[in-house]
Amino acid sequence: MTGLTLHPLSGLPLIKPGDDLPALFVAAMAGNSLAPAGHDVLVVAQKIVSKAEGRFVDLATVRPSAQAVALAQEVEKDPRLVEVILSESRRVVRRRKGVLIVEHRLGFVMANAGVDRSNVAPPGESERVLLLPRDPDASAAALRARLVAHFGVEMAVVINDSFGRPWRRGTVGVALGAAGLPALLDLRGKPDLHGRPLEVTVAGFADEIASAASLVMGQAGEAIPAVVVRGLAWNAPAAPASEIVRAAEEDLFR
Repeated sequence: MTGLTLHPLSGLPLIKPGDDLPALFVAAMAGNSLAPAGHDVLVVAQKIVSKAEGRFVDLATVRPSAQAVALAQEVEKDPRLVEVILSESRRVVRRRKGVLIVEHRLGFVMANAGVDRSNVAPPGESERVLLLPRDPDASAAALRARLVAHFGVEMAVVINDSFGRPWRRGTVGVALGAAGLPALLDLRGKPDLHGRPLEVTVAGFADEIASAASLVMGQAGEAIPAVVVRGLAWNAPAAPASEIVRAAEEDLFR
């Protein structure tokens, strides 16, 4: 790898349910004078994937259960929102005032099961919230297949989101879905600078790509929901982002 460049895809419209994301990305690449090359990675914000897939819930239609009402009082959140969070979760991991950490149905340990209100609808328009894609790896694979067919190059796709971390402040980009690249790079057995074999190092390749792209995407109103990352190289087999999720029996802190 001689250098890494990140190319924002500006000019994308606000995404609506049913929008053809691959077609919009093809048009955006043309509009940004960007011709994809092999090993390019298109990093896409989870939010626009969820919007295109129609993953909205209107809180006005939600009737919270007794469990949701009790938990909402404890964490001081809208009981309807808590009901939606619980519907997307396997279990509650931690809770306190203003904080609800759950194990998402896909295995992610995260705040609020990824259920989000920011950048979903203008204030006062509705009480809609947005859920994560039903299967982010499948969404990434479908998007990649269309792009590869159109451009004729072996590019990859990462769907990213912003996660908090238990031991550090601040959110960072992580990969929820991946296709066309190894989500993890197992470096065990490879030599370090002094020839000593690495014993435990497994790099979070897809997470590192997602985090780099997040620097360009931003976290608020930047309106850059997609970035092309160029200059990467890998020779390991492709593997989905689901491989990143640590199994509960391996987790010392759950």
